Amino acid sequence: MSSDNQEKTGFMKKHIWKIIITLTLTVVTVISGLLYMNLPSGNGNVKIDLYIKGGWGPQKIVSELYEEKIISSRTFFSLFLKLRGKTGSMKKGIYRLDDGMSINQVIDIIVSGKTKIITITIPEGYNNRQIGEILARKGLFDTQEEFLQLASSKEILAKYSIPGKDCEGYLFPDTYYFPAGYEKRMIIEQMIKQFISETESLENFPKDPAERHKLVILASIVEREAKLKEERALIAAVFLKRLNMNYPLESCATIQYLFEKPKKRIFYSDLKIESPYNTYQRKGLPPGAIANPGLPSIKATLNPEKTDFMYFVIKGDGGHSFSKTFSDHNRAKRKYFGEQH
Repeated sequence: MSSDNQEKTGFMKKHIWKIIITLTLTVVTVISGLLYMNLPSGNGNVKIDLYIKGGWGPQKIVSELYEEKIISSRTFFSLFLKLRGKTGSMKKGIYRLDDGMSINQVIDIIVSGKTKIITITIPEGYNNRQIGEILARKGLFDTQEEFLQLASSKEILAKYSIPGKDCEGYLFPDTYYFPAGYEKRMIIEQMIKQFISETESLENFPKDPAERHKLVILASIVEREAKLKEERALIAAVFLKRLNMNYPLESCATIQYLFEKPKKRIFYSDLKIESPYNTYQRKGLPPGAIANPGLPSIKATLNPEKTDFMYFVIKGDGGHSFSKTFSDHNRAKRKYFGEQH
């Protein structure tokens, strides 16, 4: 073999070895990086209940994990999902996670779907007594009373800066998915967190807890008074006008709140009940919400219509007859209710 051929062969061998070494180092680096990134982001002290809701995509789930400090990198977690073919396999439900879990452990849990889910739907305008009945019936609480006591927990009220005596008004109406045996306190907190999530981006929504509480109280009254969605903003306007003019609200919904079960009809005798929730006898807002309002009623209270109406009375079709003067209001009451209220 000529010296030229030997020199070329030697050069090629060196070049091949360089390629092999480079590829080996690259593979080792990548594998080491992946192994490193699969390490837990913490020591297990951060514990959360991740609530994956229906309709959440991978990006939203990854963001929640990152914000809760369960993972240290969105990019690497997404990469692991793709490598394992699990990007579209994450299931709705509530999963107990902590920052001592590796990425693979987190993935295994949230794709397993191994939580016995109890589905509950809280309708707009339900008060805490009604919500307690639902939760007790579903087995998430032993009794309605147990729920009502926990919904009055000073710790929960302080944690979420709720000025009232209980969480009435802050348990957001929605459909929830809870595993059997789920921590009872967390059921209430999930509903409050949903309220915060739904309202925090609303324009002009009060940040001050006291002002927020006033809005929630009025929105709850609007929720219970309005039978037609299109009347919410008008009803809110009437109440705000009466508050500004130092008139009593005279809301039948606040009277209904005094009864364990709503009455089919309110009579004049009911308006004489002594209670801070009796807005016929007392001016201003009652001390707390009378129900848990939905987003439409909250928005209507934030953005009331402009109106000269000062009174309204319900009609037989579910809508209301609105009046500017007391004499017109009395005529409307006689028309729809005769001499009784």
